[in-house]
Amino acid sequence: MKFKFKIQSYQTEAVKNTTDIFTGQPNRDASKYRRDLGKRIKGVIHFDGDDDGYRNADVELTSKQLLENLHSVQTAAGVQLSKSLSNIEGLGAVNLDVEMETGTGKTYVYIKTMFELNKLYGWSKFIIVVPSIAIREGVAKSFRMLEEHFMEQYGKKARWFVYNSSNLNQLDQFSQDAGLNVMIINTQAFATSMKEGGRSKESRIIYSKRDEFASRRPIDVIAANRPVIIMDEPQKMEGAATQTALKKFNPLFVLNYSATHKTKHDTVYALDALDAYRERLVKRIKVIGFELKNLRGTNGYMYLDNIILSPSKPPMARISIEVKNVAGEPRRHFKTFGVGDSLFIESNELLQYKDYTIAEIFPGSNTQPVGYVTFTNGVTLRRGDVVGDTNELHMQRVQIRETIKAHFEKERLLFKKGIKCLSLFFIDEVVKYRSYDSVGNPVKGIFQQIFEEEYARLVNDEFHIFDEEYNKYLRRFAPYQTHRGYFSIDKKGKMIDTKTKRGSDISEEASDYDLILRDKERLLSFDEPTRFIFSHSALREGWDNPNVFQICTLRHSNSTTAKRQEVGRGLRICVDKNGIRQDKELLGDEVHNINVLTVIANESYANFTKDLQRETREALRERASKASTNYFEGKTIKVDGLPHVITDSEAARIMIYLEDNDYVDDTGDITPKYHEDVADGSVAPYGEKLAPIAEGVTRLINSIFDPSLLEDMTENGGKTKLPEPKLNANFAKPEFQALWKAINHRYVYTVSYDSVELIDNAILHLNTDELKVRTLLYIKIEGQQDVEDVTQFGDTKSTSNELTDVSTSSVKYDLIGQVAKGANITRRTAAKILQGLSPAKLALFRNNPEEFIRKVVEIIREQKATMIVDHIHYHLTEGKYNSDIFTAASRADFDKAVQSSKHITDYVVSDSKGERDFAHDLDEANEVAVYAKLPRTFSIPTPVGNYAPDWAIAMQKGDVKHIFFIAETKGSLQSMQLNAIENAKIDCCAQLFEEISTDNVKYHKVTCYQDLIDAMTSAK
Repeated sequence: MKFKFKIQSYQTEAVKNTTDIFTGQPNRDASKYRRDLGKRIKGVIHFDGDDDGYRNADVELTSKQLLENLHSVQTAAGVQLSKSLSNIEGLGAVNLDVEMETGTGKTYVYIKTMFELNKLYGWSKFIIVVPSIAIREGVAKSFRMLEEHFMEQYGKKARWFVYNSSNLNQLDQFSQDAGLNVMIINTQAFATSMKEGGRSKESRIIYSKRDEFASRRPIDVIAANRPVIIMDEPQKMEGAATQTALKKFNPLFVLNYSATHKTKHDTVYALDALDAYRERLVKRIKVIGFELKNLRGTNGYMYLDNIILSPSKPPMARISIEVKNVAGEPRRHFKTFGVGDSLFIESNELLQYKDYTIAEIFPGSNTQPVGYVTFTNGVTLRRGDVVGDTNELHMQRVQIRETIKAHFEKERLLFKKGIKCLSLFFIDEVVKYRSYDSVGNPVKGIFQQIFEEEYARLVNDEFHIFDEEYNKYLRRFAPYQTHRGYFSIDKKGKMIDTKTKRGSDISEEASDYDLILRDKERLLSFDEPTRFIFSHSALREGWDNPNVFQICTLRHSNSTTAKRQEVGRGLRICVDKNGIRQDKELLGDEVHNINVLTVIANESYANFTKDLQRETREALRERASKASTNYFEGKTIKVDGLPHVITDSEAARIMIYLEDNDYVDDTGDITPKYHEDVADGSVAPYGEKLAPIAEGVTRLINSIFDPSLLEDMTENGGKTKLPEPKLNANFAKPEFQALWKAINHRYVYTVSYDSVELIDNAILHLNTDELKVRTLLYIKIEGQQDVEDVTQFGDTKSTSNELTDVSTSSVKYDLIGQVAKGANITRRTAAKILQGLSPAKLALFRNNPEEFIRKVVEIIREQKATMIVDHIHYHLTEGKYNSDIFTAASRADFDKAVQSSKHITDYVVSDSKGERDFAHDLDEANEVAVYAKLPRTFSIPTPVGNYAPDWAIAMQKGDVKHIFFIAETKGSLQSMQLNAIENAKIDCCAQLFEEISTDNVKYHKVTCYQDLIDAMTSAK
């Protein structure tokens, strides 16, 4: 397959904004000069012979003309006007910034810019400077992929090469050719840090006379061409060595391309994260986070993440500790501490931190780079150290398992659309993926072993889905064939940590490296078994693939690794097997149903999303957050192609317009109504006075970062919406109408019980296997970005699973008081219950007091709920449900929707694989006439909360007789682990139908379709 490229308006705009800076520059042929064959006269290049070269013509515009052009471009682009040119001495006439969010095609843009600069002004010598080997290879790959695309547009090809100090003759070809020529060079080749012997060998070559190069210095040959320098990710190349070396290239001017410019020059185009998400130019992000639950509060857990330095404040330490919440349960949180702060107080008095008060915070030094914290009890915690955490490998297994599950769920949908699904794992050490024995043979690392075990288990045990074509594909390759490693390779072909050895030693023969980095087309073929990639956590810019849909971080949480850089590897819009981008032009509103990036984080959902939101907000270009006359007044916009400065009266009219149409609130925030009207195309007209400047005013309003947008994101629940739900013909069938008439009622209940019965029941259940110290749980929390605003996430959902650990404690507790408080009973009642415990059960308190108290409270509360069932009575009341409860906007993931032929809407949204299978069986069964997945708003009131049955099913027999079922599916009956409160809800619901339903309606808990058939048979 070949990637199909199209001309996109935003990329064309970025190119034009750059080339327009030079409006008025004459188109000159490349200036001839003689190549330096070694002779110099008074420092001026002089040449013998007739061996000619060609250099870029000088910029002939004055600084004033360039600044006028710059202001014109910036006005049209809606970016802040530069007060003066940011031309740095030695770096040419101008220094321009192009800001483009990761995944929006900045490499494409600057390659096209080179073609346009050559076409408009004749400039032909370009040098692309990159900060790493990976980015260099990625740029080279882009040139290969785009060669035909630009040949069709410009009728020529760019001659490009990667600078290689062992092949300097390429520099001569670069100089001699009058056509479009591009050199790609990484900073290690010319600007590495000074060491004991001076520069590295590679960078010394470019500055020294070479016998094999006619005694010339390569840097002089480069400088003679007056190249245009393009900086790819300039924020990575701001060191003094690099900046000094760049001036030796003698550039004509410099163009900087990045999503996150650190040093600002003259911005000519800005497409930030918010714009990219709004315009649906990149994937949405869904986060699955993990946090440990049922922590014992006795392990003394601490993780020193970072030491924060401030010019005006003493050093502060960011430490993760366990903190007791309002329910008394320890949860892990990051907190910032200074000298004298007590971990005991900040943990809400968990006794494991009783003697931990910070005595010293050492940030690190040249001789001792690793910072540390010392406590008054003598304990020292170094940066990156984890104390009391024995479950990391367990959690990493969970992450790997969840990544594979998320991959399979996404892959199932994409497979039918001809889109290959890839997943990326970030790890800290190569040895965890692959190591080598004493003779150099590869050995599977622990992550590789876990991956293959979990992959095989999930395929064999869970994913027996009814899609036979995908099922066949899933089992086509063995687990070991489905993953590869993308790491630096030494000259012996061994994978190595980039921090251990330089990337310049990468072997060109490494098959894994070649496939993942250079052969994206083959990687995206369904015939290529690789679908999971393990790489170093240091991987930032340089490698990405449009079809990465899952990213998993298998390392300890660390604030120094930017979340935006992690997710950036998977933000590109995906392509199908024919190389066609699945973008908004092709898919319309469905673009973010397909293009969703799932991040499986190694920290809590809240922590990850908080950091991601903060980083994204910080990366947004400067945006006002309020509408006001001061904001609008003095802004420059374009009117009929000419600049226009908004006057104070025009600014006042704009505010009146916003207020009159309810587009701004009393605080100056833009209201949701404005954004809704923009989306609907129903924005109120500006009126006669503002009409001439309407386009510019709209741009200014849209550039305001409105806090209400953060609320708008939650409207989608952080999930991808299904196609708008509508009732179909099945709803009108007589079978369903009869069922709906029978069950569409509302109810009230009465209930009573006494405390003596509660004491007896609680003691009875506490002395059984119900009271035990539970194993450690991890909580998986999911949430997803909204298309409107990348900085926020919507509603979340969570699931829990078990880990194993053992812990003891000598902490003293007020046992009776805490049980009474937690269960909302008197101390006397709590004492009577505890007195009734057997010695063996009471001994569990000494082993794990935190868990013991929570469990006792839970069982007492459950018994209160259980007693309700025996004393509850339901009564029919007035009121019915409207049918629109079935078509309320869905908050469910598109991944978990199943198309249906017998459901009353076209899609069934399932909560589990078991429900997906159940819906499939209902569709296939001849006995089923029509069915509905009941929404949660259809609920039965109980004293312990409202409860909603799962399904309403009309079974058919013959032509006229029908048997109706309200079915509750809860998986295997043998594995059901419902708590007493949930069981009480179900039992209340069953009792309701037993008391007041007609003979035709039966309530039954079923685990599969066969249970339903058995229930129907018994109802005859």
